[in-house]
Amino acid sequence: MDLINKIKTTQAYINYSRMWPYVKPYWFRALLAMLICIPIGSLDAVIALSLKPYMDLVMVEKTVESPWYIPFGIVAFTSIQGLLNYTATYLNTWVGGKITNDLKMSLYKKMLTFETGYFDRKKSGDIVFRFNNDADVACSGLLDNLKTFVSRIFSSISLVCVLFYNSWQLALIAIIILGCAFAPLANIRKRIKSVMDKSVTAGSAVITAYNESFAGNKTIISYNLANQQEKKFKDILSNIFTLKIKMIQRTSWLSPMMHVIVSIGIGIAIGYGSHLILTHKITSGNFVSFITALIMLYQPVKNLGNNFNSVQFSFMAIERIFDVLNLKPKIQDKPNAVELKGIQRDIEFKNVNFEYLKNKPVLKNINLHINKGEAIAFVGNSGGGKSTIVSLIPRFYDIKSGSITIDGIDIRDYTLHSLRQNIAVVFQDNFLFSGTIRENILLGNKNASEEQINQAVKMAYLDEFIATLKDGLDTQIGERGILLSGGQKQRVAIARAFLKDAPIIILDEATSALDNKAEAIVQKAIDNLMKDKTVFVIAHRLSTIQNADKIVVINQGEIVETGTHTKLLNIPNGAYKALYEMQFKKQTAGV
Repeated sequence: MDLINKIKTTQAYINYSRMWPYVKPYWFRALLAMLICIPIGSLDAVIALSLKPYMDLVMVEKTVESPWYIPFGIVAFTSIQGLLNYTATYLNTWVGGKITNDLKMSLYKKMLTFETGYFDRKKSGDIVFRFNNDADVACSGLLDNLKTFVSRIFSSISLVCVLFYNSWQLALIAIIILGCAFAPLANIRKRIKSVMDKSVTAGSAVITAYNESFAGNKTIISYNLANQQEKKFKDILSNIFTLKIKMIQRTSWLSPMMHVIVSIGIGIAIGYGSHLILTHKITSGNFVSFITALIMLYQPVKNLGNNFNSVQFSFMAIERIFDVLNLKPKIQDKPNAVELKGIQRDIEFKNVNFEYLKNKPVLKNINLHINKGEAIAFVGNSGGGKSTIVSLIPRFYDIKSGSITIDGIDIRDYTLHSLRQNIAVVFQDNFLFSGTIRENILLGNKNASEEQINQAVKMAYLDEFIATLKDGLDTQIGERGILLSGGQKQRVAIARAFLKDAPIIILDEATSALDNKAEAIVQKAIDNLMKDKTVFVIAHRLSTIQNADKIVVINQGEIVETGTHTKLLNIPNGAYKALYEMQFKKQTAGV
């Protein structure tokens, strides 16, 4: 256990030290903010120190000849302190904002390197919390409390000097009491760590609930799920409330306990100080100055527990941030990866096996050979592995064993960027970004000319639809393209693929969610897109793939038949023939 704790401590130190590159660009302002905190804290001693001559001369000797300036001095020093405090707060906020943005940028860049499987395992709330909220907690909480700590440290040093100046005996008592007040802070981190981790998970669950309710609002309405969703959300809030209470139970006793300890210290100082006054070892001015300094010293200590908790939250957020930044993507370039510059000969699957979950195979011994310019279609029962096969080509996932080669070179030996640059994918549900139609089409090639854009729009059969829009290609389509129909979304995605002009095309059930009229238009656009390309098609309507060079029937992760449409229909009791006849009967029944 001690070894584990040492390892964790070492890792935490490494994580904190890794913050330096983020602080370095702004180190001067950060240092200036900390240096300003020195006089902010030190000036606290002025009030306490000035009370000695004021009390001795005015209150005891009844003269105002010497200390008339003291009230004006106190106002002047307090004004300077206030100005410095504002400056330090401004600099801290500026530096904190910059560091937070840089951390979020690093986290966002890191997020974009993760493979599809990483997001399959995570909820949207987890992503938002780990990649956004933690950066806010890490920087804002740490810098704000660091400013407080630095100013209070120097305030404490200056006030302790005042204590010793007035009475070393009372000062020793005050320091001992102060040490007792700080003692409980030693184990506070262990007490809050487990609760804090659970709170992060609970907080991410709230974000997930909002995201799901936003994205699934039509399903909630159509299935009357409002009450069910309310109950689910209520349970999440109840869990968060329980964790907050646990956090209060484990941390909020700190400030009251410090308050009690500090009160004991003040009581002892007053009692023993009275004895020192009566024995003429200190003056009344010494005593008043001492008590003022002691109260000013103890006052922040009573609330220090809350600040210390916030700092611990920030440190744990930093640890979580670098836990993410330390993660290595499972799919990344090899050190000697080469550039893929188009397809010259063929694509081949050799004994490919794949599984999402360990020991639960999805694809088994897949062997395929596709020549350049061929169109290969995958059919079969739902869940058989069709989409999985095409997802392996752009390396959304990596295979367990075997190989996938392009021109005889394993795709894992190509750079990810060049591999994916040679592949255009049209999904069943294509993701469109908020913005305009033009912006979404240009994702295929941001440097495309107006002529190329118009040609892509025409080839995707979008031109007639665009002509009906007031703003044409510059029409806003809403988040996820919500303002477009399914067929229009597909055609925007096809236009995007046209602009990319990749030699390999993947069509993953690109027309399955469309009605017959929309499908007919989209199929024409797809036919244009497929010209002179190597194409992988997954289709639920067999009528759309009859002209494919090769049709592959997949069931339960295995290839059961391969051939042309005519050849497969001539196989007695064949799997493809059964699928075709079943679909033909449904169409006939529909008619």
